Amino acid sequence: RFMCSQLPNQVLKSISIIDSPGILSGEKQRISRGYDFCQVLQWFAERVDRIILLFDAHKLDISDEFSEAIKSFRGQDDKIRVVLNKADQVDTQQLMRVYGALMWSLGKVINTPEVLRVYIGSFWAHPLRNTENRRLFEAEAQDLFRDIQSLPQKAAVRKLNDLIKRARLAKVHAYIISYLKKEMPSVFGKENKKKELISRLPEIYIQLQREYHISAGDFPEVKKMQELLETCDFTKFHSLKPKLIEAVDNMLANKIASLMTLIRQEESNMPTEIVHGGAFDGTMAGPFGHGYGEGVKEGADEDEWVVAKDKPAYDEIFYTLSPINGKISGISAKKEMVTSKLPNSVLGKIWKLADCDGDGMLDDEEFALAKHLIKVKLDGYELPGTLPSHLVPPSHRKTFQTAE
Repeated sequence: RFMCSQLPNQVLKSISIIDSPGILSGEKQRISRGYDFCQVLQWFAERVDRIILLFDAHKLDISDEFSEAIKSFRGQDDKIRVVLNKADQVDTQQLMRVYGALMWSLGKVINTPEVLRVYIGSFWAHPLRNTENRRLFEAEAQDLFRDIQSLPQKAAVRKLNDLIKRARLAKVHAYIISYLKKEMPSVFGKENKKKELISRLPEIYIQLQREYHISAGDFPEVKKMQELLETCDFTKFHSLKPKLIEAVDNMLANKIASLMTLIRQEESNMPTEIVHGGAFDGTMAGPFGHGYGEGVKEGADEDEWVVAKDKPAYDEIFYTLSPINGKISGISAKKEMVTSKLPNSVLGKIWKLADCDGDGMLDDEEFALAKHLIKVKLDGYELPGTLPSHLVPPSHRKTFQTAE
C-alpha cells in the first residue's frame, strides 16, 4: 500500500533522464526540459505524504537548482525528512562536521523554526567502509523505516491538516482580492492603479497581517501572486463577505476539534496498517534485526544466565557491603548503585526490576542483576518495562513462573 507515481507521462520520463547527476546543470537544464521542474515538484509535494531529501556525506553540497527545488516545497515542511547517506565514508569526527554543515546549509534554504529530522546512515548494499558507527546507522535506519511504515496510520490526520491549510489560504485569499477590489477606481486610471497595487503587494500583505492578525506564513508567495494578478481584472473581484469569513473561523475553531475526535475513534477501531515489502521485510525480526542480542536482549537465546559471566566481579563488591543472612539492605545497595552517576529515576527503575521477590533487599543474584542493568543503561540501551524471562536470576525463576 505504498503509493507512488506510475504514470505513462513524458514529463516523468524526462525527469529520470535529464536530472541524472552530472549531465546538465543550471540554465542549460531548465532549457532542455521544456517545462517548469519546480512546479512539477510542487504539484507532487502537495499530494504526497513524505518528502525525503538525500545528501551524500562525502559530497555534501546544495546546488542552486537543488536549492530552488527545496524552496518549491514551501508550506510542506512537516512532510520533509532528510537522509545523510553514505555516512560510513567518513570517520566520526568528520561526520560531526558534515552534520553541522548540512544543518547550516538547510537553514538558509528551508525557512522554518522547526529543526528537520535528519537520518544518518548508509542506505545501500555496499560493505561499510567505517564500522565505528554501525550501531548508530542501524538505529537511524529503523527510525526511518518506522516513520515511513506509520504513514498509513496518520493519513487521516494529514488530510485534516491539508484541509486546515487550504481553509486558511482561502481566507487570506479573500482578504487580498477584496482589498484590491476596494482600492480600484470606479471609472478612470484602472490599469495604472492595477500596476501600482501589484507592485505594492508586499506592503499590502503587511497591512493585512496587522489588520486581521494573520500569520505571515499563511500568505501565498509574493512573486507568484504578482504574476497571477497580471492577467486578472480587479474590477471583477468580489467584495469581502464577513459571514463566509465567520463560517471559516467557526470551522477552524470548533468543527476541526470534533473531526479530530472522530478520526481518533475511527483509527482505534481499525486494524493497524503499515507499509511493507522491499527493504521493510526482514528488518524487524531475526538475528539481524535492530537490537537483537544487545542490551537487555543479550543472552535471550542462551541457556546460561547472561549475568553469570560477570557475577564473580559483582560478588566481590556484594560482600564488601556487609550482607546479613545473604542479603544487603536498600541503603547499602544505594551507596553502591549511585556510584554509576545515573539519575535516581533510572536507579529506582533498576531497583524495581532487580528486587525480584519484592522484599526490599537484594541477594547476590539480585545485586548482580542490578549491576548488569546499570551496565546496560550506561552502554546506551533502554531498560525494559518488565524483567525479561532470560534475565530472571536462576534462584527466582520458580517464583516468577508461579506468578505468571
